[in-house]
Parts: sequence; structure tokens; C-alpha cells
Amino acid sequence: MGLLEVRSGDLVIFTEVTKTFALGAASFTAIKDVTLRVRRGDIVILLGPSGCGKSTLLNLTAGLIAPTHGQVLYAGRPMDGLNASVAYMTQADHLFPWRTVAGNVGVPLEIAGVSRAQRTARVAELLALVGLSDFASSYPNQLSGGMRKRAALARLLAADRETLLLDEPFGALDAQLRLTLQVELLQVCRALNKTVLFVTHDIEEAAALADVCVVFQGLPGTIAKVIENPLPKDRDLRALRFDPRHHAFTNELWAMLTPDLAVPPASSAAQMH
Repeated sequence: MGLLEVRSGDLVIFTEVTKTFALGAASFTAIKDVTLRVRRGDIVILLGPSGCGKSTLLNLTAGLIAPTHGQVLYAGRPMDGLNASVAYMTQADHLFPWRTVAGNVGVPLEIAGVSRAQRTARVAELLALVGLSDFASSYPNQLSGGMRKRAALARLLAADRETLLLDEPFGALDAQLRLTLQVELLQVCRALNKTVLFVTHDIEEAAALADVCVVFQGLPGTIAKVIENPLPKDRDLRALRFDPRHHAFTNELWAMLTPDLAVPPASSAAQMH
């Protein structure tokens, strides 16, 4: 396969990308021959078991590492060093304990040289967006886990990058809190027209958030399938359990990642009784 042609709407393109890391005298290949298009404004979920190279794609998009083979294009141009158009959020919130919530959210604005007045106004907008206006003067150790995640998300948005790279940001949260933050993330990304690459190994989370789900398998990691969500972008995450299209999408992902646990066809099930 030659290099993929850039189409209207493409933001990130991976063409036959392989990434191998040196480990002393040995080496380790994280991903192999990965080819993928990411459209501007999409939430793209990278789904698969731990260790199959999903986070490697985030690091390639951020310019933290370069491909061993193949090419990564961002906005039509080959990646060359750090990508100033992306913001990165990992499982840890990395809030500064000596700063208030407002102070933490304002860090990217300070680095960018935004004036104090503009910074104060923008931080207030972001805190309102994530529901933390009443906690602007609180410190991280005074917040619940969910509030810390909201603060970290607000700080991510303060950087005002067009693409968000999220590496299992909600993995350690309980189911109810995870849903709340998923709803907020979806609303924020739609309102600000953000493009998102989101790593998870949680099938239910992938089915809820994905506009496009990229299913990884194996080691080194390869793409098994790219699946479009049948639901519209303005879907209500709290009502998904009542939508048969969502059930079908979720079941397709389950069948791909856990074939041994796939529900047998009705005829086969009947023969078992």
C-alpha cells in the first residue's frame, strides 16, 4: 500500500505505521502496519486489551515518538517533533497540590502569556462548563475523585488545542461517576468541535463514546476492524440502554474482543436445552 491520499475532513492519517522500541540488545514492536484515518471532529476510540499498542498511537500523534516505519500526517503534513495542536490527558490528573482549582486550570493560559484579566474570565468559563464554579478556590486534596477529573479536563480545554488525546482518563472511577464524566466530555467536545483520540479497554465505554471505534488485537498491535457507531453524534448517553442499535454495536465489539464469551445464535442456544 502506498501513502494514503489526504481527503477533505482528514485530520490525522497513519499509513502502514510500525513502531519498534529498543530494549538493550533486544527490541519490542508495539504496533505493526497500522493504517487509519481520523476525521476532524470525530471521537475515535482505540479499543483493545492492555499492551496492544493503543497508547503508542497517542504518543505518535503527540509527536512524543516517531514511527520506525510508515508515516503519520497531521493536518496534511508529516509529523516532525512535538505536535502543538494536541493536548494530552492520562489516568492521573497531575493537578498541582499547592494551587487552587482555578490556579490549576489557568496553568496553560499562564504559559501562553494570557493577561490576568483574560485568564480569570476564561478560567471562570471553563469551570462553569465542567460544573466546578463553586470550587474555584478549593485545593485538589479537598476534591472528590470525580471533581479532580473535571478540573483536569478543564485544564486540558484551557490549552485550547484542536485535538484531545485521552489515555484511559476515567478508568479508576465507579460506573456512575464514569457515566457522568462521559456525558460531560461528549457535550464539551461537541460544543467546542474537538477531535478526540481516546484509549480504553472498556467495551461499554467504547460503545457509548465512539463515533468511530478502532479495535486492536495481538502483539504487536494491529487493527482488526474499524467500526462506525450507528447512532448520531448528538446521542444521549443516559438513554443508550434503551436503543437496540446501541445494543447491536456493543454486542459486535464484545464478539470481536471476547469471542469465547459471545452469545450463541438462538438456534444453537435452543439445541443446548
